[in-house]
Amino acid sequence: MRSVITRIQSKHLLKRFVPSISLSSHTLSTSTETRPQKLDRISNELLSLNPVELHDYSILFRMKMGLKNAGLASLSSGAGPSGSAQPSAEAEKKEKTLFDVKLEKFDAGSKLKVIKVVRSFTELGLKEAKDLVEKTPAFVKKGVTKEEGEAIIEKLKALGATVVLE
Repeated sequence: MRSVITRIQSKHLLKRFVPSISLSSHTLSTSTETRPQKLDRISNELLSLNPVELHDYSILFRMKMGLKNAGLASLSSGAGPSGSAQPSAEAEKKEKTLFDVKLEKFDAGSKLKVIKVVRSFTELGLKEAKDLVEKTPAFVKKGVTKEEGEAIIEKLKALGATVVLE
């Protein structure tokens, strides 16, 4: 029973993704067709597809096999080793614009002041800020500009904390 349902669903999916395949009643009545005849018919239909339809069919086939992301990585990776070498060179040339502020350590006597300062620029509650400060080294703010990060570092260093901009 499951094979009949799968064939019916396949028929509708193939019509949606690959409209040029002729899906007549012979796909549902395969009991009269022998296995080699069926495979020969399928291979002839696949060979008659244009490249776009063949690509759509390959995506549909991967989805039906449970390989949802199998072909997508190869499409986005670029063309060969020359394509992959250029983005790494460009990434090195680009200047970093967003930084993370990392609290490495602080004086035990200024713990409350450090918690207050962390709360002022992170919008955390008292308990969350306290937990963050207690688990140093920890990132207290991520994705900040260099100027904003340096201002935070100055505030924390004035309290005796060791802070790094990464």
